Amino acid sequence: MIKAGIIGATGYAGAELCRLLAAHPQAKIAGLSSRSFEGKALSEVYPAFLGKIDQICQNKEDVIAASDVVFACLPHGHSEELALKTVYSGKKFIDLGADFRLADSGEYKEWYGKGFEHFELHLEAAYGLPELFREELRGKKIIANPGCYPTSVALALFPALKSGLAEAESIIIDSKSGVTGAGRELSDTTHFPNCNEAFSPYKIAAHRHTPEIEQTLSRAAGKRLKVTFVPHLLPINRGILSTCYVRLKLGTAPEKLRSLYEDFYRDEPFVRVMPEGQTANLKNVRTTNLCDISLHADRRTGTLIAVAAIDNMVKGAAGQAVQNMNLLFGLPETTGLELIPAAF
Repeated sequence: MIKAGIIGATGYAGAELCRLLAAHPQAKIAGLSSRSFEGKALSEVYPAFLGKIDQICQNKEDVIAASDVVFACLPHGHSEELALKTVYSGKKFIDLGADFRLADSGEYKEWYGKGFEHFELHLEAAYGLPELFREELRGKKIIANPGCYPTSVALALFPALKSGLAEAESIIIDSKSGVTGAGRELSDTTHFPNCNEAFSPYKIAAHRHTPEIEQTLSRAAGKRLKVTFVPHLLPINRGILSTCYVRLKLGTAPEKLRSLYEDFYRDEPFVRVMPEGQTANLKNVRTTNLCDISLHADRRTGTLIAVAAIDNMVKGAAGQAVQNMNLLFGLPETTGLELIPAAF
C-alpha cells in the first residue's frame, strides 16, 4: 500500500484528495495536516466524512515522516521548503500549488512575486499532465500538478497546435469556473449574495494561469506564443468549461481535425472526444477525472472552436494528482479513478 500524506488537507483540493484516496485500492492516508484545524478530525471540518475519514490533523513534519508520497495543497510560495524536506527524506512530492509549474524563475517572480529559492529542486520536477507529458514524469521526485484552467486549455488545443494545422498567434480562451476554484477562504467575490445569480469575468488578461497556459501551448507549437485568456466566475460549486478559439491554416478541413483529435486521445481513458454534433457539458464530468472535448468549426471564418469540460476539483486538481501518484508508483493511471458521472 502506498502511504500518502496530505498537507493542507482541509482546503477544497485537500478534502477532495482525501475523498479519492480513502477509496483507492492501493493507497492509504498516512497523515493529514492543516494549519487552521490541527488537532481536529477531518470529519469535524467536513461532516460528510464522518465514519469514513476521522483522522486527526497533525503537524507537517509528522505527515512527511509517515508517508511515501506527500501531496501539498497550499497557496503558492509554501511548497518549496516542504519539497526540500520531503525529497531529502527519500519521499515523492506532488505539489497542487504553483511553485513548480513554471520553468522560468523570472516568469514565476513576475506573476507570483518571488523567484525560485531552491533551483536544484526544479531539476527534479516535472509538469504533471500525463496525457501530454507522461514519459517525462517517470522517475521524477517532484510533480507539479497543473492548474485547473491550464489543464482544460492544454487538452483542448494541444493536438491542433502540435499538428501545425492551427495558427499559433490567434488563440483566444474564454473560460468559466465554479466557485470552489477560488479556494475555501472567504472573499467578497465568492460571498453568496455576490456570486449567486451573477456571472462576470475577472482578472481579465491578468490571471496567474496565463503563463502556465502559454508555456504548455508553446511546447505544442514549437515556438513561444502568447494567448488572450479571460476567466469567468460561474455561480456553481465545481467545474471548468473552456471555450478556445484558434484560426486554422488555410485549407484545413474540419473533418481532418476531428480525426486528428480522435487518434491523439484514442488510448487516453480520461479524455473523451465528443461525437459530431455533441457539446462538452460540465454536468457530464462532475466528480470525475474526465475531460470532455467537443470540436466545432466556423467554416465562414476558418476558426476551430474547441470546448473542454472538466471538474476543477478532480481532473483540475485532486484527481490528476492521484493519476500522477499512480504513474510514479507503477500503477495503472486509472486506479482509484474509474468514476462514472451521474446522469443527472
